[in-house]
Amino acid sequence: MAPAADRQGYWGPPTSTLDWCEENYAVSYYIAEFWNTVSNLIFILPPIYGAIQTYKDGLEKRYLAAYLCLTAVGLGSWCFHMTLKYEMQLLDELPMIYSCCVFVYCLYECFKYKNTVNYALLFLLITYSVVVSIVYLDLKEPVFHQIMYGTLVSIIVLRSVYIVLWVYPWLRGLGYTSLTVFLMGFFLWNVDNIFCDKLRALRDKLPPVVGAVTQFHAWWHILTGLGSYLHILL
Repeated sequence: MAPAADRQGYWGPPTSTLDWCEENYAVSYYIAEFWNTVSNLIFILPPIYGAIQTYKDGLEKRYLAAYLCLTAVGLGSWCFHMTLKYEMQLLDELPMIYSCCVFVYCLYECFKYKNTVNYALLFLLITYSVVVSIVYLDLKEPVFHQIMYGTLVSIIVLRSVYIVLWVYPWLRGLGYTSLTVFLMGFFLWNVDNIFCDKLRALRDKLPPVVGAVTQFHAWWHILTGLGSYLHILL
């Protein structure tokens, strides 16, 4: 019998430039990476609720856009991990860039006194998104995407720390919780990448349900999804 990592499934051989540590089609014939797929519900359900509440409360459209962008990331990631197809990979990775740009816009607009549009910042972020998209589609290099995404996350973190330290100190608890949860997810993402062979060997010795706990890329989804949702609340 072929090892779990080599099983064939409904969507055929992977065409994505990335194939994560979870064994392909080990749980379901129709889902390439089962745990990495279903863990995206944290990116989908809470932001939908947040978007509904934002609409009911009559908040500005930028907050609605933030929630919907986070939902789009979850849906794209669901499709990517379910199929491991390159086109679905783009539905995951490019919305990550776009959603972070929306977050940056919200953070730099949080001190305004009336419902206005910062066209200069909007133009800068749209240009960044377009350039990154074009270059990434040409290069097809995941490291490039990770650097561009990491740059945006760094801006978000620095701006958020400034806000909770110097402007709204009563939000420190929420701000630090959001950052800590996100960084925990980033840590587990690296563990999953670096120690993949050892994790797979460990899962071979564990019952399936217990082994699922070692799917650290799925934990990356859960923790970063929760951290991002808390950040929108901030």
